[in-house]
Amino acid sequence: MYTMENHNSVLGMREYALAKGATAVAVDIQETADHGEFINSKSEIDIFQHPEQRRVEKGSSREDSSGEVYNLFAFPSECNFSGLRFNLDLVKFIKEDSHKLLEASPTLRGSWMVLIDAAKGCATDPPDLSKYKADFVAISFYKIFGYPTGLGALIVRNEAAKLLKKTYFSGGTVAASIADIDFVKRREGIEEFFEDGTLSYLSIASILHGFRILSTLTTSAVNRHTTSLATYVRKALSAMRHENRNHVCALYGTDKVPFERMGPTISFNLKRPDGSWFGYREVEKLASLSRIQLRTGCFCNPGACAKNLGLSHSDLLTNLEAGHVCWDDHDLLNGKPTGAVRVSFGYMSTFEDAKKFLSFIDHSFVLHPQTQAPSTNLFEARPIFPVVEGNGRVDERYFLKSISIYPIKSCMGFSVDSWPLTSTGLLHDREWLLKSPSGEILTQKKVPDMCYITTFIDLNMGIMFVNSPRCKDKLQIELRSDLFLPRKDEVDIRTQRFEVLGYHNEVDIWFSNAIGRPCTLVRSLRPQTYGCASGKLCGDYVTKMNFANEGQFLLISEESVSNLNNRLRSSPQKGLQGQRIQIDAKRFRPNLIVSGGEPYAEDQWRSLRIGNKDFTSMGGCNRCQMINLSFQAGKVQRSSEPLSTLATYRRVKGKILFGILLRYEDSSTRNKSDTWLHAGEEIFVSRD
Repeated sequence: MYTMENHNSVLGMREYALAKGATAVAVDIQETADHGEFINSKSEIDIFQHPEQRRVEKGSSREDSSGEVYNLFAFPSECNFSGLRFNLDLVKFIKEDSHKLLEASPTLRGSWMVLIDAAKGCATDPPDLSKYKADFVAISFYKIFGYPTGLGALIVRNEAAKLLKKTYFSGGTVAASIADIDFVKRREGIEEFFEDGTLSYLSIASILHGFRILSTLTTSAVNRHTTSLATYVRKALSAMRHENRNHVCALYGTDKVPFERMGPTISFNLKRPDGSWFGYREVEKLASLSRIQLRTGCFCNPGACAKNLGLSHSDLLTNLEAGHVCWDDHDLLNGKPTGAVRVSFGYMSTFEDAKKFLSFIDHSFVLHPQTQAPSTNLFEARPIFPVVEGNGRVDERYFLKSISIYPIKSCMGFSVDSWPLTSTGLLHDREWLLKSPSGEILTQKKVPDMCYITTFIDLNMGIMFVNSPRCKDKLQIELRSDLFLPRKDEVDIRTQRFEVLGYHNEVDIWFSNAIGRPCTLVRSLRPQTYGCASGKLCGDYVTKMNFANEGQFLLISEESVSNLNNRLRSSPQKGLQGQRIQIDAKRFRPNLIVSGGEPYAEDQWRSLRIGNKDFTSMGGCNRCQMINLSFQAGKVQRSSEPLSTLATYRRVKGKILFGILLRYEDSSTRNKSDTWLHAGEEIFVSRD
């Protein structure tokens, strides 16, 4: 039996029980006694059972068992989703008086043992095991000290240790074994019996320093400090209102418990003035720009997540069918959040940290009376472009300023005056990529050194030239497809599986040296077909692409970049040489740069013609942290700009938009000589 508010680690234990024919049941705990007082009667606590779970037909296990029957009740001392602290008197109640509430469940007869998951609670309010005599207590040193990862402990009461059984053994866990006959003598000490292999001695040694810090601070002081910070933030969040007096924040786990009795973990979601939700990914993305680290999602606690968000079994299965899984970006489905935002405080947290977080929420998500919503577009889906009356061509004239091709995904490209078009976009654009030995697709976000790699393609010679300051020789790659290795491979990108071809080992060694890690160069064997990501603009059309992220082309306006730079001049952040940050249009890795018209006029374009070639707008391009990387003075520099500034006025439904994506309307009747784009050509646009 386990509470709904339990980590996946407890649900993983359930698998062993169900596999052996045992019954499992989730419960909700509701107290009516004051928190901290001993529970001594049925009237002071209610246990609401969910349907029993079994995988083996009745009569196969418990009903036929002889001897004493043992049950296990698992609950967290503090819920890692909401910060809800459970009354530890549950230990004594379950072990001594559970029959009063569980008499209606004959399958749960027998003796009860209790497991406390104190992984989260131990960091600020560790249980007193002399008072709360649990049989098992799980703790995490990472959550107590913040280091080292992956190190924890299971505290086992001696009486309970006798019941534990284990089949597998490895080095150090047996006294003797014989290789060619069935003989093994196990060690008798519980810690020797369960600690397989060589222990992590260096990690274990490091926790000594953590205990010294806690002994200096004392756990009671840590508890008071973190509780006061969390209470301050909870009260401030609950008091926030939009200009129409609607609540900004929905706090979880606080409906029946005073703030002061909650742990220093706060989970919440944010609402717009009209009551619709901000997606938690949007909150996380903007927080990172303010150098605030948040956790988002369900935090590996599916029961607490579903319970607090009001998600039914039908909702959860529908979300899964829609493609939502743990760690993805589907933060809103059918108008409901699929997870939450979480902030946590520890002994190193300060009041200034709490104030900075609240200031971030107030500045980024609260609509105040003086806020100019139509221009910022933070709170509802209003146009982010200047309204222009009428459709079709207007007086402004637009011209194609430059054309850029990026042959290898996330490496530097090159600009040309003319270049041929294909059904996938510009010829050879994003046709290659680098992947790690494990199959991970490498990009500048994870490997910034990829920006050192420059490329150029000579169509007449049929060669791609690749250069890097880390490699002595320039690499030349033939474009002819018959020079690949005969072995084909596959890579997964954007939910699609691409068939790719690789190169000889010398090529992979060159790229591995260029980025300072092992990698492999592969080339797309054939493009994949994608549906339009913005049906409002492009209907049911499909697009063929190689390894581009969202569209065949990215178009950027010089006037929009100029407007952004005007805003950046007032930004307090400075570049490597102490100068104000100014952005070149190529920072956004565009394929097409256009000149003319007003800033952000491209937001209104539905279609456009360049020369005699037609293109359809796929909508705005959602920008990420990659545009905050710059290559200056031979160094890769990270900053929060220009994404931070764009976030103040280019946010639409959780996305930060800059530039537009295009699809080429290829015509099979077009002459081959007509499939070239030329810089300087005039652009004719059609608006919504």
